[in-house]
Amino acid sequence: MARNEAVWEHAVRRPEVVWRRAAAGEATYTAVHARPVATPAEGVQAVAAGWATCHVDAGYDPNTGNATYGAVLLGPEGVFKAAANGKLPGCFTPLMAEALACKEALSWLKDRNESEVDILPDCLVLRNAVHAVTTPNLSYVGIVIEQCRTAMVQFGEISFSCPYEKSTMLHAPIVAPTYRNPLKKLVSDASSPTPVNRKQTPAFSDEEKIEHMRFAQVKSKKDFVHYKRVDGKVINVVEGVELHTEIFDVEEQMKIVECVYKYQQLGRKGQLRARTYYEPKKWMGCKGCTIIQFGGCYNYAVDKNGNPPGIIRDEEVDPLPVLFKQMIKRMVRWHVLPPTCIPNSCIVNIYDEGDCIPPHIDHHDFIRPFCSVSFLSECNIVFGSSLKILNHGIGEFFGPVSVPLPVGSVLVLQGNGADVAKHCIPRVSSKRISITFRRMDESKLPYNYKPDLELMRIQPIIFRPLQFKESSTPQKVGKNEKVVKHDKPYYSSHAHATYQNIIAANEEFPPLSKASVLQARTRVLII
Repeated sequence: MARNEAVWEHAVRRPEVVWRRAAAGEATYTAVHARPVATPAEGVQAVAAGWATCHVDAGYDPNTGNATYGAVLLGPEGVFKAAANGKLPGCFTPLMAEALACKEALSWLKDRNESEVDILPDCLVLRNAVHAVTTPNLSYVGIVIEQCRTAMVQFGEISFSCPYEKSTMLHAPIVAPTYRNPLKKLVSDASSPTPVNRKQTPAFSDEEKIEHMRFAQVKSKKDFVHYKRVDGKVINVVEGVELHTEIFDVEEQMKIVECVYKYQQLGRKGQLRARTYYEPKKWMGCKGCTIIQFGGCYNYAVDKNGNPPGIIRDEEVDPLPVLFKQMIKRMVRWHVLPPTCIPNSCIVNIYDEGDCIPPHIDHHDFIRPFCSVSFLSECNIVFGSSLKILNHGIGEFFGPVSVPLPVGSVLVLQGNGADVAKHCIPRVSSKRISITFRRMDESKLPYNYKPDLELMRIQPIIFRPLQFKESSTPQKVGKNEKVVKHDKPYYSSHAHATYQNIIAANEEFPPLSKASVLQARTRVLII
């Protein structure tokens, strides 16, 4: 300033004048540009001194069904502590996104060992629903809210409030571009874009919504790798092996097991066709599995009539049970099996402790892919282009790849995993059931085979966001209604009631049954 006046005005100020002007300029600049001292964030309403606050928000794009969440944790004085964000799977509505965002935030806070915290979502309807006495019956949001309540119990002290009281704060913002940047603050008030016109969207039943939601939770592993030189070429011998979980819930698994045991009893009483049920001889001193086969008669070895291994076309076995056909529909609809290879036969293996399946490659009378579903207990399946038999008598086998098969999982074999690698089940330590579904080659079908119309034209489910009305008033549920949690398979009176209908084909397979709805309410996105 003094230099400018000397150059342009030919005036030189005294030192004390220059100093006073410099001090005043510094003070003015500091007042305008200095970083303010951290103060509690606007809208923070901690319910008690010393509590942290967690602001939670979500974003939802109705065109793609994509959803994201963000959570910011502030200390008792409103000073930033931590933040988290990510994608939300299985969202069908903005309110659903808000509820799942809250659930993810609770899980994150629990992992951080936060004991006293005030959750501050920007959704008034969600806040009211969490504080409500009941949960909307058969509602996605109700399911997630119930899980939020369960998670909140695990904290020492926790409150759930809303920093805003605007009536427009009803749901997560419908802003598609924010999906690409989860950290961007989402607009959640009257400035939000106009919501989707839900009158123009198709109506979905509760059963369809639940099926979409469960399908979104399926977990698949398809990256099994083991390279081996075969016929002069190095190949991945387990290419084409897939493992899918969350296909059948606990209640469904129990009904399937009961169906198998029912047919086992019928077989022992001689009430099934001759080749449907049999207990094979021991294999090299190791007891084999009890076998029940449906749809087509498969011969494991040369029989007394001189028939070679493969499908015996002039023998008949019992048709596929209705429950098994529902399993096939589920696996095709949920993209586990392709619609071009819908199974029309199956073999049930009932293992006792110590039973095993020796190394083999499935006969090519059955086209690929095929699949096997596991029940009752977990075991390992061993793969390899050459498998070692360590002990003939007790079913000990060794191979380079061992894959655990969780209870209820579906193992799919195709490609090298079905045609190059052998597979086997070493002796099991407890009772187990497996059901292997396969499609017979057209040229090997039994002579009296008739296509099952129920299994024709099954199409995979098309996953798309479901739009449906959100009620701001929670629906009442019965006083005696309880949400049941299951940590392991169990047997219930409901299952025994439906048990009598399995053979008579009086009941459709879940997810369209009330039992599966109950299970879905307890299994969605467990923290």
